[in-house]
Amino acid sequence: MAKRNGTATTDFILLGLFPEFQYASFLVYLILLVYLIALIGNSILIFLIWMNSYLHTPMYFLLSQLSLIDLFYISSSVPNMVINHFLGKHSISRIGCGVQMFFCLTLGGAECLLLTLMSYDRFVAVCNPLHYAIIVNPKVCLLMTVASWTGGALNSLIQTIYTMHFPVCGLKEINHFFCEMPAILKLSCEDTSDYEMVVFVVSIVFILIPFTLITASYIHIFLTVLRMNSPEGRNKALATCSAHLTVVSFYLGPGIVVYMTPGSSHTTTLDQGLSMFYTILTPTLNPLIYSLRNKEVVRALKKVLRKNLISK
Repeated sequence: MAKRNGTATTDFILLGLFPEFQYASFLVYLILLVYLIALIGNSILIFLIWMNSYLHTPMYFLLSQLSLIDLFYISSSVPNMVINHFLGKHSISRIGCGVQMFFCLTLGGAECLLLTLMSYDRFVAVCNPLHYAIIVNPKVCLLMTVASWTGGALNSLIQTIYTMHFPVCGLKEINHFFCEMPAILKLSCEDTSDYEMVVFVVSIVFILIPFTLITASYIHIFLTVLRMNSPEGRNKALATCSAHLTVVSFYLGPGIVVYMTPGSSHTTTLDQGLSMFYTILTPTLNPLIYSLRNKEVVRALKKVLRKNLISK
């Protein structure tokens, strides 16, 4: 009855990922597998950076923070979706929906800011290596981390409170697998066009400006790398930066479409598909890209495995 009569309850109904898909259970199992890979991959990367003193550098400190954000980010939506699917439960309280939205927006915003600061770290390391230790010192790294988390949290708090204050008329069915802001706004019986303009402006700050700054950083890095005389240094710089750029493309690209284009211009299926990129796929790919394409991380992993095998 709650699903049929949205005015009878304050709960929302999460319809899940692609509700019309014939093989929904197979898709959920696949996402659960991806989640486990993300959980293991990010945890191993954090552990290696924490345990290996050789990796106690600004770049790897920021990378550990990225893995930490990714762990929380993918955990803010996937476990709830999987549990709801197998229990046949689709309802989520209004408070629960707001809490989930807050964490998703906080972690998403923090990742946008952190990726931008990581590109600045690489810019200084490649373009100004002699002053790198002075410019990007431990105190600066800590400030970068605090700025990322604080900026994401403050933006999320304001947007969550404002989004959830809109009244919802009729069925409270969210055609999504988690409480994402654009999906909630579609349920409002009030005109949300003014607020959507505010969201667009905020998205410029958290998505478009970071994307522009990251692109500018890598253009400078690319030009600097081309002037390098050492093929080994050139290849190392390109490998590190290409990994970062790959992550940025997977993360910010879909975010631009979901948050910076009118909701009426794309379908719910497209929104869900794009949301999977930055909430599920990117947190899974981050540790794989950074570890498999990074000799220092691979060396640290081999060292830990060798040490454990010898001790046994």
